[in-house]
Amino acid sequence: MAMLALLVLAAGGAWWALGRTSGDGAPKADAAASAGSGQGAPGSPGAGQNKGPGGNRPQPISAMAAKRQDVNVTVPAIGTITALQTAAVRSRVDGELFKLHFQEGSLVQQGQLLAELDHRPYLATLEQAKGLYERDAASLKNAELDLKRYTELVASDSVSKQQLDTQEALVKQLKGTVANDKAAVDSAKVQLDYSYLNAPLSGRLGLRLIDLGNVVHASDTTGVVSITQTQPISLVFSVPEIYLPQINKKLKAKQGLPVFALDREQKRPLAKGQLTITDNAIDTTTGTIKLKALFPNKDNSLFPNQFVNVRLQIDTEKDALVVPVNAIQRGSMGTFVYQVKEDSTVTLKKVKTRAVDGDWVSVDGDVKPGDRLVTDGADRLREGAKVEVIESARPTESARPKAP
Repeated sequence: MAMLALLVLAAGGAWWALGRTSGDGAPKADAAASAGSGQGAPGSPGAGQNKGPGGNRPQPISAMAAKRQDVNVTVPAIGTITALQTAAVRSRVDGELFKLHFQEGSLVQQGQLLAELDHRPYLATLEQAKGLYERDAASLKNAELDLKRYTELVASDSVSKQQLDTQEALVKQLKGTVANDKAAVDSAKVQLDYSYLNAPLSGRLGLRLIDLGNVVHASDTTGVVSITQTQPISLVFSVPEIYLPQINKKLKAKQGLPVFALDREQKRPLAKGQLTITDNAIDTTTGTIKLKALFPNKDNSLFPNQFVNVRLQIDTEKDALVVPVNAIQRGSMGTFVYQVKEDSTVTLKKVKTRAVDGDWVSVDGDVKPGDRLVTDGADRLREGAKVEVIESARPTESARPKAP
């Protein structure tokens, strides 16, 4: 039995030895171990780079050159468009709405006729007042002639002084009556004018609030239609109080502070205006100060109560060194960029960012105009990594606020 056990063990050892050798007797390599021997641990130098028989495989990136240009120093905010003036077109007299002379939403000029009330009752009142005025004016003229005659007769003792005094009193009384009649005529004219509803200011009309045939009253609060002045139009927004000294300095020096209204994506400028005034107190709850800007709004692109993104330009950096915003990287050492060198490797450059202007940001650091900087693919890079520039990205020009 012992001999049989030894024979079994010998046969198993021979089979295992044959499995570890190839047909020509060479040892077989462990493919998995051999493939993994060249991989670095995550975070180590060269991590994220594929190594093959030819060495480091270049990483595809996008790059763009640094340059010099003027940079607008802006303060972002959110604001509300407000009409410079708003008025409800209301009647000052009672009457039936007789005619409409406007289209809803149209632009009108100050003094333009918008609607008519039934003016016949007011025309009749005016004619009545004119009749009384003419009657009393004739009586006054006759009394004045009598006064003149009495004055001549008193000189020759033909009439008594008492008659003269009575005639003088009558003339004064009739003068008062005529003056009262004249005021009644003027009042009737005003009431007649009030039956014609004119635009109190230039602006855009809203929706009609009452239909033809309805009786309107002077006590109505809604009116016939509303009108808002939209040329020019104002923008109210708030900025942190830290900018207030710089803003006040510019305003006192009569230096214009441009204000840009942008769309929701903050890419397309809707209008350009000028800062006009600051509020008289800082909001202690938010630590901000309200500002108002004025926009010509010639194309009517801004509407009252519209929310817009705002860029207040408080300064301009002349001939500043700028890099694409996408080139800025952040890490434990602060902000930095990757520069593409002539040998297609990258090196890390520390920078300090200043003002952002659209897709560009002004920086201080060891970067020169013309240096190519990585704008896409930087998350896979390390110092000295080999790269291949496959695209020279260009920032969208619409990201930088310009005058529409």
